[in-house]
Amino acid sequence: MNTCDLCDAHEAHVRVLDLPLRDFGGRLAFYGVVSTIKAFEDNSRVREAVDEPGQGRVLVIDGGGSTRRAMLGDLLAAKATENGWAGVVIFGVIRDSVEIAALDLGVKALGTCPRKTDKFDQGERDVDVHFGGVHIRPGDWLYADVDGVVLADTALG
Repeated sequence: MNTCDLCDAHEAHVRVLDLPLRDFGGRLAFYGVVSTIKAFEDNSRVREAVDEPGQGRVLVIDGGGSTRRAMLGDLLAAKATENGWAGVVIFGVIRDSVEIAALDLGVKALGTCPRKTDKFDQGERDVDVHFGGVHIRPGDWLYADVDGVVLADTALG
């Protein structure tokens, strides 16, 4: 079911991310249980997450909206694909957009920046985050397509 239909059918039970995210991955529609990361200009926790089995989950990264350092590049995106992640949603930017577009992975972000992040081993995993006007918790369900990103407390169908 697409995000528009989910909003129509479950209006009282969904939260819609209010951000101008762009699609970068080769998969334009994706969904799954949310795992979160909160980190500013350091993707150490992203590397840890994508090295683990994704089991169809969606990695939501609160990068503080920074456009100065890319939180995801082609190597980490390829690892996410290899390990079964459905998608990545980033309140921040990516790099290696051409390579990421060729992967079977949903990727939404604010834009691109060629600069990689610092590696200070900072950031938090599986914590509540808030951006785009919505509260996002680990275990929420995220549905994304070309029309936007919808979140719910439980699976919708």
